[in-house]
Amino acid sequence: MYPEIFRIGNFPVNTYGVLLAAAFLLALLVAARLGARDGLKRERIYDLGLWMLLASIIGSKLLLLVVEPAYRADPLQLLSLDFLRSGGVFYGGFLGAVATGYILARRYQLPWWTTADAFAPGIALGQAIGRQGCFAAGCCWGKPTNLPWGVEFTELGHAVTGVPLGVHLHPTQLYESFAALAIFFFLLWLHRRKRFGGQVILAYGVLYALTRFTIEFFRDDPRGDILGLTTVTHLSTSQIISLLVGLFALILFILRWRRASLRKDRETATAAEPLHQAR
Repeated sequence: MYPEIFRIGNFPVNTYGVLLAAAFLLALLVAARLGARDGLKRERIYDLGLWMLLASIIGSKLLLLVVEPAYRADPLQLLSLDFLRSGGVFYGGFLGAVATGYILARRYQLPWWTTADAFAPGIALGQAIGRQGCFAAGCCWGKPTNLPWGVEFTELGHAVTGVPLGVHLHPTQLYESFAALAIFFFLLWLHRRKRFGGQVILAYGVLYALTRFTIEFFRDDPRGDILGLTTVTHLSTSQIISLLVGLFALILFILRWRRASLRKDRETATAAEPLHQAR
């Protein structure tokens, strides 16, 4: 709705960029605090977070390159201002950050699942803030709607992102922002009560995949394709990735939950043996 906050001469200070920076800083602070609670060094969390930020930017751009035929057909567009200003594809950034985090966690000798659990709530909080930036810029818009909360974007937003004018649209950016905020608070609650390492990050993977899959039905911004799968399945690229990520996270969640339950049962049985022998 408000792509620019103000201008310094001819240089615009974009709302999206400011909110994206705020999202990263707050996410990193949350991760550092939760990591410290679990015995992780704050300095390592900050180092890891910076590398993951870089990986997320590169990953989001790479997936954009994969799914957008226009960029593949004209590689010179990779050097264009439009490509550089684009936020890319979230799932590309997420997968890039996870892969980088896993590699560096091993290098820094950090327990992977504990580290990932510390980052999970911050990721959700960062999404909640970042999608507010999408709403301000006018990207990631929804389908036309007659619902009372439908929104109409400004001409400046149209000039920046191409969002349709003169029609009320589903505020899908806000749908995801509020859903991510709810996930953030749930993950904070879960982090204090988790029964096994990885429970928080895997819960995030399942919940976000379900959320994104659902919201995609209301989105209407043009997006690319991967190997023609969207044409065959009639699902968007993000829905296909959501299915894969969500299913993978759910399987790991169940396996680790069962492993933790078996370990607890063994520990309980071991603790009960001396009492049984004493009788």
